[in-house]
Amino acid sequence: MRIALDIMGGDLAPKEIIAGGKAIAAKEPSWEILMVGLPAAKPLLGELPANISFVPCGSVMGMDEPVEALLHKKDSSIWLATKLVKDGEAQAVVSAGSTGAQMSAAILLLGRVKGIARPAITVVLPTLQGGKVMLDMGANPDVKPEMLLQFAQMGVIYANIVRGVESPRVVLLSNGAEECKGNEVTVAAHKLLAASELNFAGNIEGRGIPKGDYDVLVCDGFAGNIVLKTMEGLNSALFSLLKEEFSRNLLRKTGAALVWRGLKNIKLRLDYAEHGGAPLLGVNGVSIICHGSSPARAIENAVKVAASCVKGDFVGKTARFFNKT
Repeated sequence: MRIALDIMGGDLAPKEIIAGGKAIAAKEPSWEILMVGLPAAKPLLGELPANISFVPCGSVMGMDEPVEALLHKKDSSIWLATKLVKDGEAQAVVSAGSTGAQMSAAILLLGRVKGIARPAITVVLPTLQGGKVMLDMGANPDVKPEMLLQFAQMGVIYANIVRGVESPRVVLLSNGAEECKGNEVTVAAHKLLAASELNFAGNIEGRGIPKGDYDVLVCDGFAGNIVLKTMEGLNSALFSLLKEEFSRNLLRKTGAALVWRGLKNIKLRLDYAEHGGAPLLGVNGVSIICHGSSPARAIENAVKVAASCVKGDFVGKTARFFNKT
């Protein structure tokens, strides 16, 4: 297993990215981590084990830099890390940098799987019933019904390979459970999903998302991005309120000490870092997009997700599904 890791991408780069890469390299000595970064970052790596290599780059794509700039930065860390996959020198790329830049690099260098109209970003949502697959998370704010069907099909393959779900239950995000609810695209997509070979369980409203009574949640990238960030914000606000209330007096502080382990476990279950990165499904290679503020633990788990996609031959199975003869 050989993974290209962009150590320059992300708010906490390169320190946390390097730490995450070193952590997974120590746990998986048979894997090789190719750390792509500026020469100035190399001293931060310290003494490297045999399964970590440093690949120098000449520039970095800024988080707020227009995607078009990527074409003038073909020596950037995300471009070179993705090119390692294209050239067969790595089997996957992981980055916490600019999502737009990573998507563009993947599409330009790796290309789309034949038959896929648009790639989609997939995340694992924390719910009461464990992690659930959701797509699209932001790659496609405007979609067609046929695209939502393809998202569902890719999501099912991913849930089966990476999440180990035998027959994933698919739901479609809408403003009502009835099949007639939603905008024109959603209503048309419902008909396509209902007529497909998928295990389609109908529409789901926003309030049903945290319950997790599904395996794959399908929506356009505009709604998906709002759902994800709303859940992140709500989780953060919830624990801020708990901290505020438990700090009011000595009695509450004592009570907090008694339930602290349980609260910590809940926070861990809701932490995006535990689920690693978000695969860009539909491109002809494994490209894992990480949260911009990913700490070392999130990077470590993202590399695990990349490895699972490679081991499970996700790209190959997707290509075979969409190109049946």
